[in-house]
Amino acid sequence: MTKIKTRSRAQESSAAIERLYVTMRHLFNRGFYKPSGVSGEAIINGLLSLRPEIYGSIGDKDKVELDGLVYVIDRLPEGIEECRFINLTSDEGFSKSHFEVIYPAKRRRNCYRIDVDQMNIEITRGRSEIYDILTHLTFLFHESGKIRNRALINKEGKTIREWGLIEEIALGKKKLTGKQREIALTHLGSLLGRSFDEVNTVYRELATENNPERFIHIMYWLGKLSIDEMLEGKRREISFNSILRERIGHHLHGELWANNIKNILVKKKFFNRPLHIISANMHSVMNLLYAKQALPNTKKAHKGVDFYVELSDDKNSALRTKVEGLALKNGMTYVEDKSGSNINVQIFDTAKVDETNLPIGGKISDKKNAPVLIVMDYAFGEQAFEAMDELLKPYKDKEGVKQQMNIQSISIMGKAGILQGGKGDLMIPNAHVFEGTADNYPFKNALSVDDFKDTELEVFGGPMISVLGTSLQNKDILRFFKNSSWGVIGLEMEGAHYQKAIQAASKIRNSIAEDVELRYAYYASDNPLETGATLASGGLGHQGVLPTYLITEKILEQIFELK
Repeated sequence: MTKIKTRSRAQESSAAIERLYVTMRHLFNRGFYKPSGVSGEAIINGLLSLRPEIYGSIGDKDKVELDGLVYVIDRLPEGIEECRFINLTSDEGFSKSHFEVIYPAKRRRNCYRIDVDQMNIEITRGRSEIYDILTHLTFLFHESGKIRNRALINKEGKTIREWGLIEEIALGKKKLTGKQREIALTHLGSLLGRSFDEVNTVYRELATENNPERFIHIMYWLGKLSIDEMLEGKRREISFNSILRERIGHHLHGELWANNIKNILVKKKFFNRPLHIISANMHSVMNLLYAKQALPNTKKAHKGVDFYVELSDDKNSALRTKVEGLALKNGMTYVEDKSGSNINVQIFDTAKVDETNLPIGGKISDKKNAPVLIVMDYAFGEQAFEAMDELLKPYKDKEGVKQQMNIQSISIMGKAGILQGGKGDLMIPNAHVFEGTADNYPFKNALSVDDFKDTELEVFGGPMISVLGTSLQNKDILRFFKNSSWGVIGLEMEGAHYQKAIQAASKIRNSIAEDVELRYAYYASDNPLETGATLASGGLGHQGVLPTYLITEKILEQIFELK
C-alpha cells in the first residue's frame, strides 16, 4: 500500500491563502458579513493558520501585536476603530457631498465617516484592494478580541482596574502631563501584555499634533466595540454595496484614466512620437531631468545621491517646488487623476529638456522625434492589469478611427520584498510567477544584473513571484519559492498583472509591437524571511533613495540609447 505523504507547512499555508481568498470572494458576492459570525470566524481561523510574518504575534493569546497594528492603522482611515459598520463602496459621488474625505496615511483611497457608527471606503483599484482591506480588518477584529478578553473579568461586564483608567483617558478631553501619560502607558502595557518601552514606542509613532493620545484612543475603541458586541449584542458588520459588486472588474476607472492620457497626447501632438511608459514614483524622473538645473547652488554643495537625499527630506518641500516649477515650464505636463484610479501621471517632452540634464553623454539630434516619457504612479495589485491594458489599447478619434500608439518601451520600477539580501538591494527579474495560479510570464528584460554591478548594493537576478497580497505571506511559503527549483528572488503584487496586459497587447491584440523593449527592476523594501525586517518594521526612509535613482538613471540611459 502506497503511503500518502503528509503535507508540508508550505503546502498548508498555500491552501490557507486559497481558502481565505475563496471565502472573501464568496462574502463579497453575498454582500455582507459579520466578523463575529461564522463567515468572519472562518477568515480569522484562516489568518491564524497562516500566521503571516507582517502580523507578528497574532497567534499569541496573551499579547496584542503592536508592529502589525501600526502597519494596519496607517493603511485604514482614521476613526475606523470607532465604527461598527464598515461599508465598501464604489465611487458614488461622495466627493461632491458635505462629507469630509479621509485619506489613510499610507494608502491612496478615499474614505468617508458617514456618522458615528459608519465608515465608507471607496474601492476604485479592483479586487486586490478589497482583499487588502478585509485582511487588515480581520487582523484588527482579532486583536480587539484579545483586548476584550484581557479587560473583562466576567460575563456580567465587570472589568479590570486598568480598563477603567484607559476609558477615562480615551473619553476625556484633558491633555495629559508627561507623568500622567507614563502612568497611562504603564496600565495600557499591562492590558496589552506588552512592556512599557514597547507601548511607549508605538504611542510616539501614532501620535499626531491634533491627537497626541491617538494610540490610547485606538486601543480603547477596539476593545470597547468588542465588549459591546459580547455583552450587548451590538455586532459589527462589513458590507459591499450593490453598485460596487456590479462595477468590479469592468475597468471603469482605468478606461477613463487611459482615455484622458491619450487625449492629452493627441492634443499636444505627441501621439506619433516615440513613447516610453514608465511605472514609477512622481519624483525620480523629474529630479534627474531638472533638479540640477533648478538648484545649481545645492548641486555644488552636494555630490551624487546626497543631492537627492536632501530633496527627499520632508523639510525641503520648497526645493521640490522649485524643481517642479522649472519642469512645468520646460516640457513636463502633470496629469492629476480625476478618474478615481488614484494614478497620477507626468508626461515629459524631452525635446524641451536641457541636454546637459540628460544622462551623461545624452544628446537629442532630432527634436521632432525626441522621446516622450509617460510616467505613471504606482498601481495596486490587480489594478496594474486594468491600467496597462487600457493604456495600450488603440486610440479612437472623433470619427471612430483607431490609431495605435508608438510605444517603444515599457519600464516597471517598484518596491518589493526580497528573499536574499537586505533592504535597499536590487532585484532584476526574468519572469513573473503568479501565486495561486498556473500563470507564468517569462520575458526578455532589457535591464540586467551587470547594469548595476558597479554599485554598492547587492543585485539579484531570477524569477519574481506576484502575490495576491503581501500581508498574507509567511516564511514557509517564501522559503519554498526561494529554495525550490523556482529560485524566486523576491515578491511583489503587480508584475504578473502588468506582463499579462503587455503580452495581450503585443501578441494577441497587436496594439503594440512585439519587440517593445521591457525593463523591470525592483528595490527591496523589506525581507520577510528576516525577523524584524518585514514591512511592519518600518519604511526604507533615505535608504530607498540610492536604489530609486540608480534604477531611474539606467532606464533613462537605455531610453536615450546610452549603454
